Amino acid sequence: MQSVMAAPASDMPSDAEAAFEELYRSARDDVFAYVAGLLRDRAAAEDVTATAFERAYRRASSFNPARGSRRAWLFGIARNAALDELRRRRRVTDLLSEPVADDMPADEAAEVAMRRAALRTAMAKLNARERELVALKFFAGLSTAEIASVLAVGERAAARRVHRTIEKLRRACDEAQ
Repeated sequence: MQSVMAAPASDMPSDAEAAFEELYRSARDDVFAYVAGLLRDRAAAEDVTATAFERAYRRASSFNPARGSRRAWLFGIARNAALDELRRRRRVTDLLSEPVADDMPADEAAEVAMRRAALRTAMAKLNARERELVALKFFAGLSTAEIASVLAVGERAAARRVHRTIEKLRRACDEAQ
C-alpha cells in the first residue's frame, strides 16, 4: 500500500508569495479598469495590466510600507507601465465600442447613450493628468490617500486636484448636454 506524503515545504507558497497572490486577486480588476481608463484600448490595457503585475512581482522587495499601502504601490507601478505605453504610442486611441444594454427600454437607452456621449465629450476636454485622476478615483476606486501615494503628493493636494477635476468634468458635462 502506498502512503500519501505531504508536499515538500518548498512547494508551499511563502508568506511573500501568498501576500502577492492576495494583492493580485484583490486589485487585478481595479488595476485593469484604471489602465483601461488611461489607455482607452482594452487589448493594450490587458497587456499593461500583466506588465504591471509582473513588474510588481519582480520588485516586491522594493515595497516600503512607510511610503503607503501595497495597493497604492501597485497602482504606482501600473501608472508607470501605462505611461510607458502611451509614450510608445504617441497618440490617443478612441473607445473600442459603446456598451450595449439589451434589456433597457428604447427611450431609457437613448438617454443613457446621450449621457455617455456627453461624458466622452467632457472627458476629451480634460488634460491627461485630469483624466488620470478620474481613472484613479472612479475606474480604480482608490481613496484619496491612495491617490496621493500613487501621485507622490500630499493627501490634501490630491483631494484638491480630484475636487477641481470633478468640478471641471461636471461643468463640461453640463455644456455637452
